[in-house]
Amino acid sequence: NFSFGDYFKAEAIQYGWELVTEVWGLSPDVLSATVFEEDDEAAGLWARVSGLPPERIRRCGAGDNFWAMGETGPCGPCSEIFVDRHPGRSAVAWEEGTESGRYLEIWNLVFMQFDRDAAGTLRPLPNPSIDTGAGLERVAAVLGGVDSNYDTDLFQPILAAAATLARTAYGRDGDADVSLRVIADHLRAVTFLLADGVVPASEGRGYVLRRILRRALRHGMRLGFEEPFLHRLVPVLGEVMGEAYPELAETRQAAVATVRAEEEKFLSTLATGAEKVQEAIAEQSRVQGAHIPSTAQLFPPAVRQLPGRTVFHLYDTYGLPLEVIREIAEEERFTIDEAGFEAALDEQRERSREATGESQRRLAAVQRLAQEAGAAEPTRFVGYDALELAGVRPRRVIVVDDQGPRLADRLRPGETGEVFFDQTVFYAEGGGQVGDVGELQWPGGSARVVDTQKDRVGNYYHTLEVAAGELTRDTEVALRVDLERRRDTERNHTATHLLHAALRRVLGEGVRQAGSLVHPDRLRFDFTFPRPLSGDERLQVEDLVNRHVRRAEPVAIAEEAYRQALGRGATALFGEKYGESVRTVEVPGFSLELCGGCHVRNTGEIGLFLMTAERGVASGVRRIEAVTGRGALDTVRERERLAARLEAALGVPVERAAEELAARDGRLRE
Repeated sequence: NFSFGDYFKAEAIQYGWELVTEVWGLSPDVLSATVFEEDDEAAGLWARVSGLPPERIRRCGAGDNFWAMGETGPCGPCSEIFVDRHPGRSAVAWEEGTESGRYLEIWNLVFMQFDRDAAGTLRPLPNPSIDTGAGLERVAAVLGGVDSNYDTDLFQPILAAAATLARTAYGRDGDADVSLRVIADHLRAVTFLLADGVVPASEGRGYVLRRILRRALRHGMRLGFEEPFLHRLVPVLGEVMGEAYPELAETRQAAVATVRAEEEKFLSTLATGAEKVQEAIAEQSRVQGAHIPSTAQLFPPAVRQLPGRTVFHLYDTYGLPLEVIREIAEEERFTIDEAGFEAALDEQRERSREATGESQRRLAAVQRLAQEAGAAEPTRFVGYDALELAGVRPRRVIVVDDQGPRLADRLRPGETGEVFFDQTVFYAEGGGQVGDVGELQWPGGSARVVDTQKDRVGNYYHTLEVAAGELTRDTEVALRVDLERRRDTERNHTATHLLHAALRRVLGEGVRQAGSLVHPDRLRFDFTFPRPLSGDERLQVEDLVNRHVRRAEPVAIAEEAYRQALGRGATALFGEKYGESVRTVEVPGFSLELCGGCHVRNTGEIGLFLMTAERGVASGVRRIEAVTGRGALDTVRERERLAARLEAALGVPVERAAEELAARDGRLRE
């Protein structure tokens, strides 16, 4: 809980003490308080409010009891509540007790009352504030009378299930207990990340998920697991926490399948990679011992080392985590050259940066230039309903050529550049939807808009190729979005929402969006699901989308409060940032999502929805590609042309093509 300029030390200490002793019922006899060594006010308050004896109100130094945001800025003294977890035992020194966990901190009050300047001077804040921190699981352990968080009923069922699978018992062996705790803790993290829509990947949050999962697997191997096991514990977590977190039940099937796929993939990687590590160690043993008569005596273990580039090759080529390489090496009395590994890793990152697409490098350079030129108000997008806008002037013009981007007053015929306006009808790439293209026109000139992007501030970058005339900052121009391309994009975007809803109806609520692309020519939708769709499931999904297309239902688009939208069941995407007010796109009774993209006014505008592909793209992630409108018509006509070619080549109607091909195969075999 926080207070900003309302109550301060006296009330905060009183509230904390009342909660701990009167509501939670902890005996004052097992409690101690700490204060900053110079905070006489807090020490006096604790004595008055709690009645604690002086020896249990301890003064501590700045390292323990003074909090600061950084070198400068808001800061202030702290005060803590500690619990003696074993009051029946002989008392121990404070330092020993806190280090060992005998005296456990469960409560922390930060009295933010100063502002520290660069010289280190502390000046009182006009409105001193309170920041309270309490360890929820620590409190649960104390109230439950157990020694640690892992002994509470939040962890014990998971630990017991993991121990049963490992044919051991929790508490029997210290090293095994550590591995069991890692597995239980990491299982929670993995399962909740999957429930939030994160999927294993090689970068970003998906990479964090994969690292956590693989660390749990390595500890499983220490317990003797040689086969996938972690996925078998996912339902146990659901039983423990499912009542409070219903999304665990909704995503259980997909989570089990994803975890199992990752386990199998990792075990396969280890089997191949471990052999390669052994080969590298054998080679280094031969090389490093070649000129030494007595390797055992003259070449001590600390010198036997795997070179950094060798380690990086194992890491990069075979996907072996550095920790695994280190563990295998240590078993063979080898160290690894971590500095050399980091150097090779940095070189690869640099090569990767150099290989980044030209358009991305150019956009990044343009954005840096725009930021250096000074802040500007975000561009106002007015293009949901209007696709033309007249009478606007460029706010900023940037020429982009072989020398890089530079600020300019004008763009000449044949030049390429980026132009900013105060408002625009061009949609900037975002939310999976590609940026608009179109044209600018002004008296005596025109330019083609080939892409539209935006930065985090909200500035829209219109990438132009000037066809005729000069475009200056004083030129009044008319913006015109490519109508057909935008309408095709809108069809595919609304169809993506219908597809998402249809997948959840057919495959279950555990389906989560894992990525999308909305393009005028096609749509692509990634979702969490453990296996390929059957032919019948594909037809069900396609039929369900087309049913809502044929019904020509109005698409309701509105601005509403974020919590209200979620309360109505709106789907929000993990990782997206939403404000207090959000834009909802709804096909009543079927689909409701938070979305800032462009959509049709009526589902009938989609015309026809055809799935063209369905395949796996990652562990537990499937991808559907589809077309609508003109793209669907083109697909149907292409299939008709193919059918006509088959008829001509086989000399039979297309309905009999399969039979004819089977007969020809039979004759060839004969």
